[in-house]
Amino acid sequence: MRIGLPVAAVGVAAALAAALLTSSADAATALPTPTVEPAVAAPSLATLEQRVAGALAGDDTPGQLTKKASLSADTRATTIDPKIIGGSQTTITSAPWMAQLWYYDDRGTADESDDIGFFCGGTVVSPTKILTAAHCVKGYSWKANGAIVTGTSQLPTTDAAGDTDLHGGTVTGVLRQWNHASYSASTLDNDIAVLTLGTPVKATPIRMTTSGDTASYASGTSAKVYGWGRTSSTTQDISETLKTATLPVQSDTTCARTYGPDFVKGHMVCAGKPATGSDTGTTATCNGDSGGPLVVGGRIVGVVSWGVTDCVTKGAYSVFTKVSTYVGAAYAQLDDANLSHTDGKADVWVRAAASKTGYEKDSKGSSLGARISWGNWNGVNVVLQTDLNRDGIQDLVVRDSGTGNVYWMHYVTASGSWAKTKIFTGWKTRTRIITPGDVTGDYLPDVLSVDSGGTLWIYPGKGNGTFASRVKVGTGWNQYNSVRGHGDFNGDGKADLLVRKSSTGDLYLYKGTGKAGSGAFSARVKVRSGWTGFNAFDAVGDVSGDGKADFLARTKSGTLYLYKGTGKGTSEIFATRVSLGTGYQQYDIWG
Repeated sequence: MRIGLPVAAVGVAAALAAALLTSSADAATALPTPTVEPAVAAPSLATLEQRVAGALAGDDTPGQLTKKASLSADTRATTIDPKIIGGSQTTITSAPWMAQLWYYDDRGTADESDDIGFFCGGTVVSPTKILTAAHCVKGYSWKANGAIVTGTSQLPTTDAAGDTDLHGGTVTGVLRQWNHASYSASTLDNDIAVLTLGTPVKATPIRMTTSGDTASYASGTSAKVYGWGRTSSTTQDISETLKTATLPVQSDTTCARTYGPDFVKGHMVCAGKPATGSDTGTTATCNGDSGGPLVVGGRIVGVVSWGVTDCVTKGAYSVFTKVSTYVGAAYAQLDDANLSHTDGKADVWVRAAASKTGYEKDSKGSSLGARISWGNWNGVNVVLQTDLNRDGIQDLVVRDSGTGNVYWMHYVTASGSWAKTKIFTGWKTRTRIITPGDVTGDYLPDVLSVDSGGTLWIYPGKGNGTFASRVKVGTGWNQYNSVRGHGDFNGDGKADLLVRKSSTGDLYLYKGTGKAGSGAFSARVKVRSGWTGFNAFDAVGDVSGDGKADFLARTKSGTLYLYKGTGKGTSEIFATRVSLGTGYQQYDIWG
């Protein structure tokens, strides 16, 4: 019998703010001023602490299965033996990326019996992104009722007066949530999710494994699991301190032999030695560990998903979501272009050629919403979306058409205004500038450019609007009249590029490798022939919200088409195109 392993327990505001940018002395004219403020208001500390306190007193189980038994474990812990079942105590220094996910919804009634309170684990994979299990997320409003605690190995406690002690940790609200579109609550298949925080945390992130990783899943590979879950099959109490255990990875054959069709090969991985039937001799995850990481070689290879009742049934293993299978879908959430900040769908930024007005058009999945004005954007000839400082709020990379200087525009939540920083000087002759996300494999967004001689350069981002020394990729890139990219087109969790050859109109995919230099991209793959009927393209990431990067193409007559990505790096890279409407010939800049 399978059980989930949890523990019991704004759109963009249209305010036209006068957030003036400070112009540099060498700017030919004052740069445009964004007139839209991101809706990033965070719950108060008191509100977040109330949610934690409510969840601490809760005794509910998230992701309750409809056809299979699920165990409810109580978060009201007493003094207990400090261990995952068979594990040992560890420190936050050894696992700084660990996160506590607290959820409390009082349902707005005086009757406490209908309150919902529970706990799950999670992992910081970017300053504003938490990787966790879908059964901890699906069906719950984490923005309205969630609180994420990072930076501590201790669970919070409350005193007689009701005050919450975070034991040195930091509590943060959730801005939006995503779970895999094919997640099944009845089978716990595709059990992976990402929470986006309203403000970045200082916790050191850990990277996910790659899609091509097979070594980490080889039988016998030593892996570590971390969590605050139940420490015994005979009590519902979870651990007050962070625990870890070492588990050997098991083969798919072993897992399938143990669990039959409940184990989905390729989507799941199991680990540990066969449970003994009691706590003695068993090392396993248990309720409360859900959403936490299975780590091999310093990377996440699994997310705690499910197990057996009381976690020690003889012969049982702990089961995890296989991260290598889902890294592409999860990466789309890490490196999004969500201007609306609400739904996990990449939005479009355009400029009207006649009026020079910039507009935001929010994605509706298969259509675009009414445009939102960003004010006058005269004096620039490049505007690109990115998130250079990984704060979860979209930034813009903008080139001054007079000087060729390139600026980073980013919203500063503390001051409630937009700031401007010059990041490159004299790029007037650069034929292409691209912000594809993380090209070098360090989870920090990079900037690429093609110089007048056709050489492609990578400027590795440092996560704060500064860059390491540029790295040469190769020459011959001026044969393309379009070089676009934002996100992962072939589902391997690495940023790619789509280019169109001037002479033929053929469209090619350059698959990212996660490396810098000449090895940054694999050999190009032709994915479309003779795309001569289009005169503008845009790549902003996952427009449809399905976890795959998409592509936009405009015909010469002004019809805009959405080419939804399939996650395949072949001629089948796109699904059947969807028309987003006509009249798009009026726009001359696509961001």
